[in-house]
Amino acid sequence: MPDQAGSGSSEKLVVAGREFTSRLIIGTGKYASYAQNAQAAEAAGAEMVTVALRRVNVAEAGSERLIDHLDPKKYVYLPNTAGCFTAEDAVRTLKLAREAGGWSLVKLEVLSDQKTLYPDMAETLKAAKELISDGFEVMVYCSDDPVYARKLEDAGCAAIMPLGSLIGSGLGIQNPVNIRLIVEQAKVPVIVDAGVGTASDAAMAMELGCDGVLMNTAIAEARDPVRMAKAMKHAVIAGREAYLSGRMPKKRYADPSSPLAGLI
Repeated sequence: MPDQAGSGSSEKLVVAGREFTSRLIIGTGKYASYAQNAQAAEAAGAEMVTVALRRVNVAEAGSERLIDHLDPKKYVYLPNTAGCFTAEDAVRTLKLAREAGGWSLVKLEVLSDQKTLYPDMAETLKAAKELISDGFEVMVYCSDDPVYARKLEDAGCAAIMPLGSLIGSGLGIQNPVNIRLIVEQAKVPVIVDAGVGTASDAAMAMELGCDGVLMNTAIAEARDPVRMAKAMKHAVIAGREAYLSGRMPKKRYADPSSPLAGLI
């Protein structure tokens, strides 16, 4: 099946005009140390890392800093709005991030409640419109709702990032039908964000035609985060190749691998 889901190339992921060889984006939270985080990023082959500016010391002097381990010249930092529950709070957080680090490519998430961390889509759309009008390039975390995904794309978002399942749950992709519908209608990259637990979940996302996968907990809370990061790298590559190859159709009955005609 041809590459239809936003990137325009089987080789590169293109987001807001930026090209990435890797289709795996990882987070910078929950690791035992920044050093371990850096080892995982290396093993994953990641080129972009998402950073919760409210929780991670990016550059403040006097204590250990993320930039001492993950070089901003090597990795694209993607500031996010983790912990924001209103559009106003999210917009303010990202404006402060731009002032502090000059970042314009950002990940927007506006959450509805502490228990589920499910996105508040009305507030998300409101924040996205304001940020885009102010010159931000917005990658947006959202529900797996094709209608809202289209609204976010129409508003000018650079990437649509539907959840596979709840943040940090490890439940995998719970609604592959909706993810596929979002992929089919999108003209920007679709990146599954949240809920991945293991390599097969990442492969499934890519087999559905997604352009990439973002994950944090699945790697950071594995018994061996660095080895899991390596597994995720291979899963994303395998899933992408399987999608582009075009899988065989499912059949109700057996179909012999060798022809039966002419047997002795």
